[in-house]
Amino acid sequence: MRSQVESFLQYMTVEKRMSTNTRQAYASDLTQYLSTLTQLGVTEWNEVTRAHIVKHMEELSQAGRAASSLRRAVSSIRTFHHHLKMTGGASTDPALYLETPKAERHLPDTWSQDEVERLLDSVPTSDPLALRDRAMLELLYGTGMRVSELLGLDLDDLQFELGYLQCEGKGESARIIPVSSVAQNFVERYIQQARNGLGGRETEALFLNGRGGRLSRQGFWKMIKRRAKEAGIQKEITPHVLRHSFATHLLENGADLRAIQQMLGHADLSTTQIYTHVNKARLHDVYRKHHPRA
Repeated sequence: MRSQVESFLQYMTVEKRMSTNTRQAYASDLTQYLSTLTQLGVTEWNEVTRAHIVKHMEELSQAGRAASSLRRAVSSIRTFHHHLKMTGGASTDPALYLETPKAERHLPDTWSQDEVERLLDSVPTSDPLALRDRAMLELLYGTGMRVSELLGLDLDDLQFELGYLQCEGKGESARIIPVSSVAQNFVERYIQQARNGLGGRETEALFLNGRGGRLSRQGFWKMIKRRAKEAGIQKEITPHVLRHSFATHLLENGADLRAIQQMLGHADLSTTQIYTHVNKARLHDVYRKHHPRA
């Protein structure tokens, strides 16, 4: 049985040009699988049934393997058994209808409204770069845009006289987003008082770096980490924390889920629904901390 696993790995490496890392992952998954089958008394691949595979997956799950690891193991086993049947190494494929474990859904990192306000209020507006930073952060929290969408904005994407802007999201899909009066005020101040000082006369990009070019994701990442540290915020910081906070705070204050979906640019409502879980988790945390008999 082991020789057939080695033959499969060789085939995937030579014929399918599988990478070294992928080969190692397949080898690890199939070695553990073969060990389970041996413990169950299986001596040849034709003896393997779906029940054997399910038993193996149960043991992996009980050992604490993450859902992503279980999904990979299922993929490895399914691919191997398919190859085995196609090449005549076995007469049946017991993994044909094997279900793939659902992917884990991690709740996004969010900040409280007080923490967001502390971050925004701590950014000074006394110099061009500081005013730019304040405008970017206000616009992110005021619209829920992705960082890539924010950095891709051009001057003509702003339609502030109508109270909105246009941004290009994933898959080159454009959408219209309303802009708060506070965010609009800081962006207009940045354009009038700071942007030209950064060398903005020769480009249509809205947010610029210190050399007059479009600000990069790395530049934004460094900026938001520095500003959070200056504001004394110790929580985990991610580039999308203001986007997640935007959606969560809207939901907490009674906004319609479909309206939030449109503003975030989610193609599927189920993606937006994760924020309902964030809201429930926060309510449960508040209850545990403050109820006398929780």
